[in-house]
Amino acid sequence: MRIGYARVSTGDQNLDLQLDELEDAGCDKVYQEEISGAADSRPELQRCLEELREGDTLVVWRLDRFGRSLKDLVSKMESLDEKGADFVSLTEGIDTTTAQGKLTFHIFGALAEFERELARERTMAGLKAARERGRVGGRPPALSEEEIPQVQAMMKDSDVSTSDICERFDISRATLYRYVGPNGERRR
Repeated sequence: MRIGYARVSTGDQNLDLQLDELEDAGCDKVYQEEISGAADSRPELQRCLEELREGDTLVVWRLDRFGRSLKDLVSKMESLDEKGADFVSLTEGIDTTTAQGKLTFHIFGALAEFERELARERTMAGLKAARERGRVGGRPPALSEEEIPQVQAMMKDSDVSTSDICERFDISRATLYRYVGPNGERRR
């Protein structure tokens, strides 16, 4: 079965061109949507993808009607591949029922993976540069090195309750016990 998906971003745009092209491409059924491509939720696209079965082909007029970004597009195409469904984009001439279309799909996948790897490398380089400058990431400690001995002393004082200690240092009971055990021994 050939299933089409057509989308326009706003109500003043028209689906007619896409619908005509999808009909000419032999689509048995077409899902239509008027919603921005940037929207996280596209209910008609979700219904369309859920209906696809092994051997079916999803047909779109253009790639940007289907995916929001290269990463999103590759992710969706990988899920189609897992279902055993094919993909056709009429404008770009991508047809995964052919060897050339499958090659194009794999090139897209390689480009997306390359971009992910570049982003990871940039992140790691940035973290390394920050560490070399003495900056470390993450949340600051709840208790300073100077406060821990004070907490330990208070924990050993039977007149001071755990609640008083937590209130005094503005920490939770769980945080307190991560730093100092119930008998005052240091844990961190």
